[in-house]
Amino acid sequence: MTERTGRWPAGRGRIVVTGGAGFLGSHLCDRLVEHGHEVVCVDNCVTGSTANVDHLMSHGGFTFLGHDVSKPVSVDGPVDAVLHFASPASPRDYLELPIQTLKVGSLGTHNCLGLAKAKDARFLLASTSEVYGDPQVHPQTESYWGHVNPIGPRGVYDEAKRFAEAITMAYHRSHGVDVRIVRIFNTYGPRMRPSDGRVVSNFLVQALQGKPLTVYGDGTQTRSFCYVDDEVAGILALLESDHVGPVNIGNPNEFTVSELAEMIIEITGSSSEIVHEALPVDDPTQRRPDIGLARSVLGWEPDVPIREGLARTVSYLESEVNRRER
Repeated sequence: MTERTGRWPAGRGRIVVTGGAGFLGSHLCDRLVEHGHEVVCVDNCVTGSTANVDHLMSHGGFTFLGHDVSKPVSVDGPVDAVLHFASPASPRDYLELPIQTLKVGSLGTHNCLGLAKAKDARFLLASTSEVYGDPQVHPQTESYWGHVNPIGPRGVYDEAKRFAEAITMAYHRSHGVDVRIVRIFNTYGPRMRPSDGRVVSNFLVQALQGKPLTVYGDGTQTRSFCYVDDEVAGILALLESDHVGPVNIGNPNEFTVSELAEMIIEITGSSSEIVHEALPVDDPTQRRPDIGLARSVLGWEPDVPIREGLARTVSYLESEVNRRER
């Protein structure tokens, strides 16, 4: 195997971000532009929106390319890094778009790795805590192989990301591509779509509208929620490090879904009640990252307390709900 370190700039670089018009990708584009990098945002806007990056369009260091990365990807000029964030990421989206989700995780990752190889660029894969499935180890460490139902309805996302990790490491070992893998845990914050189906946006929108908050199952299942600014800081710390990964980036503070619902009712001052519906198939009962590796290798841990992060998110979603109702 031929080892290459990839061309990574000490200062400003040219970085391709796939899925850059999505919730997390757009915040990543913001931070990269702020750091002085030139950013090429690639997105077909199936679940993303150019509204998330409109404020960057007039910036000289930002370019938007409308493209589906499941088809071959071509970018003119030098590229220092390829950050592959394109994929439906909420259960509602990938259950409605199962084939597209599998394609972007497989063909899309292959195409983006090909771009990184051709440009001798560093490649960062946005993987997910969903590779752990419904975990039998708690909290989840990077060494845990997971407990995934490959033929269940959630498998289209879980297995797409597991394949993406496998092909990323194959390109690293066989072609010497300089790679990084981040496993992202539940992230929330401004630019979440009000209707994206994630638990934080679901609860906040229902509370703002005075509707009952829908808790699936008995509400004792747990999640760990990381504010988007913290998540982006962790991702960039991995990108700039010498560690291949995978690395968990998430908030280790764990809450039951019922605790989250009660907290959101309190924060919004809503009169909403809590109602229960059947638990979706293969919904994980526990989800909490062990971030020991991120702390030791990257010097990273989250800073934003959940109440503060939720308050920031409420302001954004309230304006979005009001705008859509006008």
